[in-house]
Amino acid sequence: MSRLAPPEVILTSRDDLIDVIAAQLQRGLRLALVAAHEDRRAGDDACFRVVHVLLGSAGERVEVVVEVPGTDAWLPTLAGVSFTAGRFEREMRDLYGIVPRDHPQPYRLVRHGHWPVSYHPMLAEADPHPDFGAAGGFPFAEVTGKGVYEIPVGPVHAGLIEPGHFRFSVVGETIVRMYQRLYFVHRGVEKLFEGRPVADGIALAERISGDTAVGHSLAYVMAVEDALAIAVPERDRLVRALLLECERLYNHINDLGAIVNDVGFGIVNQHAGRLRETLLRHNARLTGHRLLRGAIRIGGADLLAAPDLALIASVADQAAELVRISTDNPMVANRLNTTAILPQSHARQMGVLGYVARASGLGMDARAEHPFVDLGAGFRVVSRQDGDVRARFDVRAGEVDVSARLVADLAARIAALDPSAPVAVPFAQGAGLGVVEAWRGTLVHRVEVGADQVLTRVKVVDPSFSTWPALGIALADTIVPDFPLANKSFNMSYAGNDL
Repeated sequence: MSRLAPPEVILTSRDDLIDVIAAQLQRGLRLALVAAHEDRRAGDDACFRVVHVLLGSAGERVEVVVEVPGTDAWLPTLAGVSFTAGRFEREMRDLYGIVPRDHPQPYRLVRHGHWPVSYHPMLAEADPHPDFGAAGGFPFAEVTGKGVYEIPVGPVHAGLIEPGHFRFSVVGETIVRMYQRLYFVHRGVEKLFEGRPVADGIALAERISGDTAVGHSLAYVMAVEDALAIAVPERDRLVRALLLECERLYNHINDLGAIVNDVGFGIVNQHAGRLRETLLRHNARLTGHRLLRGAIRIGGADLLAAPDLALIASVADQAAELVRISTDNPMVANRLNTTAILPQSHARQMGVLGYVARASGLGMDARAEHPFVDLGAGFRVVSRQDGDVRARFDVRAGEVDVSARLVADLAARIAALDPSAPVAVPFAQGAGLGVVEAWRGTLVHRVEVGADQVLTRVKVVDPSFSTWPALGIALADTIVPDFPLANKSFNMSYAGNDL
């Protein structure tokens, strides 16, 4: 259980790609990642290799690989069989110039209008300092009709929040359609991994999305370990699982307060913030960093101190009390219940992940589907059926309780084992995958390691990439004043999406 099972690799052609992917989807697998690679260069000629990673609920892992000539860089679009594939294709076209033929949305995703037309930042020959033009506008579906008007929100917001534009078409206060535009901060994260020694990639992975330092760094090191066939000792895997639950705890408790704050119940938010601060200070004692950075290394994980189980239990109990106070308040319940419903059918079709998916009745959780350690009887997947803000609130509340129990159990198991000796990192080459149930949902890294332990490609898929589009669906027929509430109940990462 320390490593993923080896993948089933399917080599296919452009002509057969749609049928091959469709067959895997019909088996019940989901498309988790699409990574383009610029493999070989001869003069001005280039050869691309595109890897499609599909994962199953019972640990299945399939990689569908297709080669694309650089002088004729196109693939048939998979948007007709997978909504998620259509978004990966738009991202791949922007970053590499590989065109998805017959795509139903043939416009940019990552590159805004001011990016040069023929500029693709992941290509080896790409100028790191391109000439940008005027920002301009961007295409969106305009809703017209009697009484319809638009409300633009962002990309600059009133609080400490990253940039994102939301354009509402409304009648009265009712939202008819919401269009979102992200990728205002393309940081070139995947490009920054290239050429780094594998050990140096950890610090970069920790900073992909600040509140998911454990999730991203763990997915990264697991991918490296998969590529280099490194077996991780049980004690270190237990420590990693404990750190994941500590990260889940402080983020979920913060969200519980923030959600009810958007219905005017600020006193609960203040107490949730107090509990979050308690956990952040506890994190610093565990690892030396409030956001749990620095604890995960290739082949292992380290703790500076044992977790304070009495503190964890007390915080969980207080969080449960805040939940009861909130949901017993009729005004709060009125705002949470039946607001911003995401139907299960839409959640499944759009490939939604994490607590948003589980609140719509989809029991998806990599801790159960792709475990790297046995979490024991204390683990259960928390889910609800209603798909509204209240369901997303309740899933978080349930996961706080589960995580607190897991921390106690994992800490006892860790204490019973002797510290592990450091694992040597072999000078080897290969490709590997890391799959982690981070606090927002399933997070995937795929790496390729070349000679001398140097990274040649790292592809990152934060759960926010898959879940952001569903926010617009949930907002249909929701009133404008409930947008902050609905958005907070999703709480997707801008940074994790805008790589």
